[in-house]
Amino acid sequence: MSAAHHALAARRWRIAIVLTALVMVIYFGFILLIAYGKGFVGSLLMPGLSVGILLGAVVIVASWLLTWGYVKWANDHYDPALQALKESGE
Repeated sequence: MSAAHHALAARRWRIAIVLTALVMVIYFGFILLIAYGKGFVGSLLMPGLSVGILLGAVVIVASWLLTWGYVKWANDHYDPALQALKESGE
């Protein structure tokens, strides 16, 4: 593997690690809030909608958005850079 391949792979790993850390912080933050903030999470915003239900939906949507962001980055940056490396013969 060339230095350019290693640099591209390192960039992909950095992005993957950051996104993984974000998902873990969001998810485990939600779980810890459920465990230690039951009164807050159980409080009603309106009939049928508690803070916990709303935050659970936010966790799911945040995961979708982070996944979409990674796919967009991969399609716009990583895949073209990898293809250029392949075409250049490196």
